[in-house]
Amino acid sequence: MADSVARGAFGPYLAGANYAEGTSMTDDEVLAEFRAADALLEGHFILSSGLRSPRYLQCARVLMDPRRGARLSEALAARIPAELRARITAVVSPAMGGVIAGHEMARALGVEAMFVERPTGTFELRRGFRLEPGQEVLMMEDVVTTGLSSREAIKAIEAAGGKVIAGASLVDRSNGTADLGVPFFPLIKLDVPTYEADALPPALAAIPAIKPGSRAAA
Repeated sequence: MADSVARGAFGPYLAGANYAEGTSMTDDEVLAEFRAADALLEGHFILSSGLRSPRYLQCARVLMDPRRGARLSEALAARIPAELRARITAVVSPAMGGVIAGHEMARALGVEAMFVERPTGTFELRRGFRLEPGQEVLMMEDVVTTGLSSREAIKAIEAAGGKVIAGASLVDRSNGTADLGVPFFPLIKLDVPTYEADALPPALAAIPAIKPGSRAAA
């Protein structure tokens, strides 16, 4: 099923992106990794933003294989300009979807990985994680749809003393609308339709909704 979904359903939704020269993976190669992991899904999905979509990329399945996670993270690291990459001293990601993505990105960059979590509904740095005042940080997500959780994570990182100098994600499915307030570097951009829950097309409304993510719908 994954092969047909990837080529038939996702092919037309690839957004044009002008990444820096020297990247180690093309969009087709990135999608091939998702296909190989059976991570390209079709149906009726409730995204972490609360929006609905007929298609979903399950990054958790892609990251099940550490070798695949390493390949994707190294390719993403190569897309961050060298002068910016050299300044990053830690990677911080929002739990829980971004935890593994953040850890693999930290490995690719040769820095420490941390994460923020929501024990009471608001992101905060816990578990003995510490940032030095002004420490320059990359905020890493698995998927960005609206940018809401990314901005919340950035706010928490800065409240803990860090300075977020860039954001990154494996997938940007915001259709170019996400604004993190810092330079943003996705591995791949996908233009996939999303809908408000009360404005679904009939074909999608006829399919039971599934929530594949890790965060309750807003």
